Amino acid sequence: MPNYQPITQTHYAHKRWLRTSSYAFAMKDAILPLSLTELSRAMMTLPIALIQQNDSYLPAAVTSLQPNRNFCVTADGRWIHGYVPAACRSHPFRFLKTPEGQQVLCIDEDSGLVQEGAEGEAFFDEEGKATPAVQEILSFLQQAEHGKLASTAACAVLAQHHLIVPWPITLKTETGEKQISGLYRIDEPALNQLSAEALLEVRNAGGLLIAYCQLLSMQHLPILGQLADAHAKAEQAAAEASKLIAQNGELNIDFLNKNDTLSFGGF
Repeated sequence: MPNYQPITQTHYAHKRWLRTSSYAFAMKDAILPLSLTELSRAMMTLPIALIQQNDSYLPAAVTSLQPNRNFCVTADGRWIHGYVPAACRSHPFRFLKTPEGQQVLCIDEDSGLVQEGAEGEAFFDEEGKATPAVQEILSFLQQAEHGKLASTAACAVLAQHHLIVPWPITLKTETGEKQISGLYRIDEPALNQLSAEALLEVRNAGGLLIAYCQLLSMQHLPILGQLADAHAKAEQAAAEASKLIAQNGELNIDFLNKNDTLSFGGF
């Protein structure tokens, strides 16, 4: 579990942080929220669904149809397919609300990216001000937060006009068919039947961007199956390699004691 702590001079004046080089932290994120400004890029490579949070909806990238799996991330933490959502690119930073409702910049202390030594980037300069690198992160998260609020407002207008409906997905597996629930999509026929006045309201709220990006992104749903197959093959190969090592034990290098020569030929 992440351990997010507010970044204060008291605790971080003499600490440093490293930029993430692995997406292993997102290996179990089958759904990743998207802000309004991300949709046009995300829809080019990933299926986008609408998810329900409390009484509101948000657009989100779907990276797997299996719980706690992200097929865009490999076992060694590489992102192997398509757009990387801002929620992942800001790691290990995020905003959290104080009991007073104020947004504060926090960092995951258990991410392995917070250092005590000289390696990495400082949180504060000699004058006690946030360094340019931290200010850049702060600006990035502020933009993402504004985009999230805009997405929520746009989805509220879409829901008001009954344009958000359940997206039932049937997943074919070796043991049969499995029904996926909890995702929502845009009702295209209802969208096409909106009055001019209602269509204008949806457009002004940013709802048309969400609607068209979500509908167009649905073509990428089969990619999740292809990524799942690739993961299954990789896991099978790793399991077979582990089994082979377990059967054979240590690598036999007795030939080195018999004055034999290991030849690669031509070198």
